[in-house]
Amino acid sequence: MGLFFVFYKKSKKYQKNTWGVCYFIYREVESVSHHPIIKNTIDYIETHLEDELSLETVANFAGFSKYHFHRIFQKDIGMTVMEYVRTRRIAVSASQLLYTDQKIIDIAFQYHFKTQESYTRAFKKIYKLPPGHYRKIMSTVTLQREDTELKKEQAIKGWFLSGSHPFHYEIGIDRKNFHKGKASGYLKAVSTESFGEFATMMQEFKAEKYLGKRIKLSGFLKSKSVEGFCGFWMRVDNGLGDVLQFDNMGDRPVSGDTEWNHYFIVLDVPENSSVISFGVLLSGSGQVWIDQLNFEEVDEAVQTTNINFSKDILEEPINLSFEEIE
Repeated sequence: MGLFFVFYKKSKKYQKNTWGVCYFIYREVESVSHHPIIKNTIDYIETHLEDELSLETVANFAGFSKYHFHRIFQKDIGMTVMEYVRTRRIAVSASQLLYTDQKIIDIAFQYHFKTQESYTRAFKKIYKLPPGHYRKIMSTVTLQREDTELKKEQAIKGWFLSGSHPFHYEIGIDRKNFHKGKASGYLKAVSTESFGEFATMMQEFKAEKYLGKRIKLSGFLKSKSVEGFCGFWMRVDNGLGDVLQFDNMGDRPVSGDTEWNHYFIVLDVPENSSVISFGVLLSGSGQVWIDQLNFEEVDEAVQTTNINFSKDILEEPINLSFEEIE
């Protein structure tokens, strides 16, 4: 995987007084320790969208008081627990409006809205149309789009397909499976002939805006029948194409069948950076969806996920006669 597995030296060292270092370590551990809990909780929510859910129920599952969990969930995801639950219920219901004949009032009750009117208000807040009007208009639009996409290869604004065997994969827009809004992007294996084949749906942009800063790429990802692994990736290059910072979630890969969940990458952008590349990687067969990606600047209290390959490089050759024992 030449595009992803490259060697470089870490570009930043932290120089703070003793109190500053201790504070940094505390915040760093707090951030890292909470994210697996947040991911497990999102898995729980995704499998219980049609069940009764409250902040107290979700917080109990996570093992926190509802006040503390409210704070850490909102900090990590950018919305409260119940806002997330409501948003996901509305998104799933929007797909049902387009692809089933289910009555609107039945959909409303299915996702625990007490009345059709309360469901309509919540739906309109996100989609700017009442459910019935949305069903009439978008069903026609979606059918026309799908008919067109069957006749030509789908292009996605801003994104392109690359990797070791891009001709064995396809990218596209999925209007049935999405985390929020009306669509998600997907990367799918059409045919894989050998182990180690991979592809990526990716973008590149100039690093100028983020020079000297620490940035966080976050988003939601879902997988199906992934036999290798998949995940987000991001790298920072200088003007010569040398990789300065890199992470491909290789130490926390996603595989198999997974529901929508939240993942992130945090990298530094050194002053000599030129280009930032990012995307989703799929190694082997299967399909992966991504949605609601976001870039933001974070402070040094947020731990970088940069892969430091240099720590594995020896200072000099050792054990050349194979006689030394660990």
